[in-house]
Amino acid sequence: MSSGGLTLSNRRDFLRTVAAGAALLATRLVIPAEARASRLPAGRLTLFNLQTEERLSVTYRTESGTYDQSALDELNHFLRCHHTNETTTMDVQLIEFVNLVQQRIGGRRDIYIVSGYRSPEYNAQLIKMGTRAARHSYHVSGQAVDLQIPGVPLRTVREVALRLGCGGVGYYPRGKFVHLDSGPFRHW
Repeated sequence: MSSGGLTLSNRRDFLRTVAAGAALLATRLVIPAEARASRLPAGRLTLFNLQTEERLSVTYRTESGTYDQSALDELNHFLRCHHTNETTTMDVQLIEFVNLVQQRIGGRRDIYIVSGYRSPEYNAQLIKMGTRAARHSYHVSGQAVDLQIPGVPLRTVREVALRLGCGGVGYYPRGKFVHLDSGPFRHW
């Protein structure tokens, strides 16, 4: 029966959607840093960039939830466009997503970065070459990385990222990487 245009079934769906949205907001780290810090693993990443052959181990967030700007700057440089050497400010939500994936898989494993930030010029070049780069790629806005974790099947990386529900998760077995971004939750 309907009342005010909503059926009982629609109301249940609406309430489920509201509950899911609230859970997603909490998962997407839209809570104060102090409360968030107690729910997140240590703000530490160990990375290897496959394009530049650089390594980085960095603690970017304190136990109290404060971000270390110099550590974030190191991450910005490390995840720079390998084609133009250009940097951008990487989205902290993305950094946290990568950290959560690394910790859930076993925090001692390095994350291998296939691609981080892409300059608009490099992204346009990839499109021109016929790769699967998107015109409005999250890579161009510093909100995406493509990664792999040696010794961990890509399917496992994808499944862990999907269970977190923090952003976009793309599965590219031919390219041997999983795409993570800090956009809305979706997968392909």
